[in-house]
Amino acid sequence: MYAAKHGIELYVGGRKVHEPSYSNNLSSVRAIISVIGEDRVGIIAGISDVLAKANVNILDITQTAIEGLFTMIMVVDIGCANMVFDELKTRLSRRGQELSVRVDAQREEVFHFMHRI
Repeated sequence: MYAAKHGIELYVGGRKVHEPSYSNNLSSVRAIISVIGEDRVGIIAGISDVLAKANVNILDITQTAIEGLFTMIMVVDIGCANMVFDELKTRLSRRGQELSVRVDAQREEVFHFMHRI
């Protein structure tokens, strides 16, 4: 965020990159991904693989496995994704089916609207 505030452009390998959007005023490029299902090897790796191939950065992740039940919540930056959000959701859902878990992805503002008190 420092670079953006001070007019500095970042390049890696000749390609312009954007900084992760941690601030609330940039929430339109963040999404919340939730995963739930029976615990098994490879769930985090499988979901992370889809995100990496889509050029999506994981900003925060929390996961737990209790008595065989696995849950995970990820906050991700989709601002530099190389596909539209609906395609990302489809690929995550497909990978979830392969892993026998349920995967839901929502834009951050939709998530907050749906879960407000």
